Parts: sequence; structure tokens; C-alpha cells
Amino acid sequence: MAKLILSMDGLVLKEIPLTKERTTIGRKPHNDVQIDNLAVSGEHAVIVTILNDSFLEDLGSTNGTVVNGGQIKKHFLQNNDVIELGKYKLKYISEGGAPAAATADFEKTMVLRPSQMKAAAEQARAMAAAGGAGQAAAVAQRAAAVQAAGASAAASGIADKDAAKLPAAGAPAAAAPPVAAPPPPRPATPLGAIQIISGGNAGKALELQKPLTTLGKPGVQVAVLTRRPQGYFITHVEGANQPTVNGQSIGTAPHGLKDHDVIELAGVKMEFFLKT
Repeated sequence: MAKLILSMDGLVLKEIPLTKERTTIGRKPHNDVQIDNLAVSGEHAVIVTILNDSFLEDLGSTNGTVVNGGQIKKHFLQNNDVIELGKYKLKYISEGGAPAAATADFEKTMVLRPSQMKAAAEQARAMAAAGGAGQAAAVAQRAAAVQAAGASAAASGIADKDAAKLPAAGAPAAAAPPVAAPPPPRPATPLGAIQIISGGNAGKALELQKPLTTLGKPGVQVAVLTRRPQGYFITHVEGANQPTVNGQSIGTAPHGLKDHDVIELAGVKMEFFLKT
């Protein structure tokens, strides 16, 4: 489970586990992380956590939000990132988190073997809907590792079993059992995009290349589009009402998107489509 470590002048003040999908930071008491300092705005920033992904967004604060020495508007958090708010620092710790390169390799593995990830992904989404986001990520990663190990063993003929069948020294060698060829990799998820079909930006399109893309109006209605090996999903983050897809509310769980689905968010309609 990821967490924040709040400190000032090198003195650790407290730890804040990121158990919520949306963790607010600011000077006002209603924030999840309250920092009573004039350098911090009343509603300064928010951290959105979906499964094992967290990203930070500045909420139009007066003095801005700094991560690792650079000012940001939106930032995907990595293990050991340091968020600076005046004299205060929030260190982001992703316990058990893989470095960026390893994460990229893990994503490639999932693209090559999407069928192996189906059960783990469904279990993770179901647990996330029940509020167990951190636990779901751990379960999904463990299940993926087990399935990947099993697939690797099957593809190599199960090394231990073959080793046991090797003849003793001096004995005639037996014919090796046939090894089934691994199935061909499935193609990666096509690149998705959205096109605005109402409002002042009608006609504009946006490619969904990033793992996470935020849409909507902060303080009104915000959703996140996530790109996964299984496809694209939309998740409600902020606002009294959930976005709709083809006129139906998506609810609180991640909702899978299909080609030409129509999303309505913060009073704007947009069409999701897959590029060929």
C-alpha cells in the first residue's frame, strides 16, 4: 500500500496511508492531509489512486506544487518522489513498488499474455469497487506472477519434470518428449482516442497514449481514463454524479469502454473510438 510521509526541516511528523481513491491536501480542516500553514492553499492539491497507480494534481493553488524541485500541474507519482508545499515535504512511498523500467516490462508482459491477466484483472476491479484498492493491486500482481511463472514452465516443458526423466550416468538416453509450441502473442490494445461532440471544443480529438488521462472540471465532475492491456476503462473520481456511457451511469467501479461509446462528463459529450 502506498503512503505519504509528512516532514518539516527533516523531522517526520506523520505517515498517511493512501487508502482512499481521492486524497486531498490543503490548509482547511476538511482535507485528508491538513497542513496549517499560510503557504498552503485551502484546497491545494489532490492525489488520485486507482489500483497501483497514483497521480498528483495541483488544484490551482496560490504558491503552486513542487515535486522533486520542479513545479507541476499534474504528475504521475513514482516511489520516493518528494512533494514540497512551503516548508513541508510529503515523500511518496510505494511499498513493494517496482521501478519505472520494471513496471514497463511488466506491462509488456501483460500485453503479450492478456488471457492470463483476465481473471486477475476482474478480481482486482471487483475488490476496488468494494474499497480494497491497495489489496486488489497486491492480489493482481501476485496472481499475474503465478500465472506468468506457470506459463513459462509449461512453455519450457516444465524443467523439473524433464530433469527427473533424464537417464542416469552411462544409461542410454531416452527420446525427449515433444514440447508444445507456445501460443502466438495476441496483438496489443489498439490506441484509443476521444472526440468532443458538444460544447465549445466540439470537433477536437485527443489520443489516449498515457496510462492515465484525467477528464472533466475540478470541483464539478472529474473522471479518469486508464489504458490497460485488457482495453480502456473510465472511473469516476470527483462529483456528486457519475459520468454516463451511452446514457447509462457508470457507477463507482471502473467501466470498460467499447469502440464508439458516447461519454457524457461535466455537461460535455465525447465519443471514444479505437484508432486503426
